[in-house]
Formats: sequence, C-alpha cells, structure tokens
Amino acid sequence: MPQYTFFTNPMSRGQIVRWALHEVSADYETELVDWQDKSDRFIRANPMGKVPTLIHHDVDHVHVVTECAAICHYLAEMHPDVRLLAEHHEKADYFRLLFFAAGPVEQAATSKTMGWSVDDPQKQGMLGFGDYDRAMNSFEMLLADRNYVCGDRFTMADVYVGSQVDWGLQFGSIPSRPVFEKYAERLRDRGAYKQARFIDQQLIEGGRNS
Repeated sequence: MPQYTFFTNPMSRGQIVRWALHEVSADYETELVDWQDKSDRFIRANPMGKVPTLIHHDVDHVHVVTECAAICHYLAEMHPDVRLLAEHHEKADYFRLLFFAAGPVEQAATSKTMGWSVDDPQKQGMLGFGDYDRAMNSFEMLLADRNYVCGDRFTMADVYVGSQVDWGLQFGSIPSRPVFEKYAERLRDRGAYKQARFIDQQLIEGGRNS
C-alpha cells in the first residue's frame, strides 16, 4: 500500500497538496472525488466532505490530515530529509507567512471574489483581514526584498503561500504587482510544481473533474 491516500479533485485546492506531495517525493495514491457522488470512505475520512484530504498509512497507525496549510506542513514534518522545514532562525517568517496566507489573504481574496465588503472602519476591526487593500498591501510588504518566504531558501511554506499568489494572479483575486509576479515565476519553474500541475491538467482535460 502507498504511504499516503490523497483525496482530491483536479479543479480544487487539491492542486496545492499534489505539489507538496511531489516536493517530498511522496509515495501516494490518488482517489478522485466526484462532487455529486462522494464515497463513504471519503466522508468517513472527512465528514466536511472537503478536498484535499490526506490519509497517512503510518506503520500501525492511520492519520487523517485536512486543510491545505496543515497538510503541507505535515508532509514537510514527515519527510525532514528533504529539508523543507524552517531552520530555527527561519521559523518566525515561515509560520507568519504560512498562516497569514491561510487567514487574512484567503479571507480577503474570497471576499473580493464573492463581492463582499465592509465599509465601516469599526466593523472592519472584527474581520481577520481588515479590508482587501490592507491585506494585499501587507502581503506585498511581507514578500518584498526576498526570493522566498524564508529569504533565499525554498521551504514548504512557499508551496502554500506561493499557491495563493499563483492562483490569485490567474483569477484576479491577487493584484498584479511586481513582487507577486516575480515570486510566482520563480515557483512555476520548480520541477515538482510542473509535475503536479501536469497531472492535474491531464485529469481536467480528460474530464475527471466531475
């Protein structure tokens, strides 16, 4: 049995986790999830019915991991030899950007896509991202003057943070700015990114995205 079972749909955030799986050269099997006919096995693994969901067949134990940012970091933890975890002096940047992207950036991008906005400054304080411009300006500042999240070294945080930028630029939920564009270009050149994207693109073109 492969080390991991990967529940996904190629038209989903599962693309992020497939990239992470390839970064660590994981031994995994893919189970495609049909939006209209989700298997009992999948629902048992994740009652929310969300993809991606990862099952780790770990010797005598079975672990289920959900939420993209968590899965990415978990894979880095399970494969420390690949050196995608943050070193001691990199941890602050690693976790700050990882969770900033999973929180304020995700919320701001989703709100923009859905057409939601809160104009009252007092009510903006109740939101995790304030407003869209504040979140994106802060995101740009955090990524400026560096090649990757932790400086000059690629880490697993870049898979998640970079995916937010990559997707956001493609779909217009992240503004086209030099800092974001250059960061995305560096990531798109990675072998694991290309491998994972090719697999999902083949599945999409083959109609396996129902």
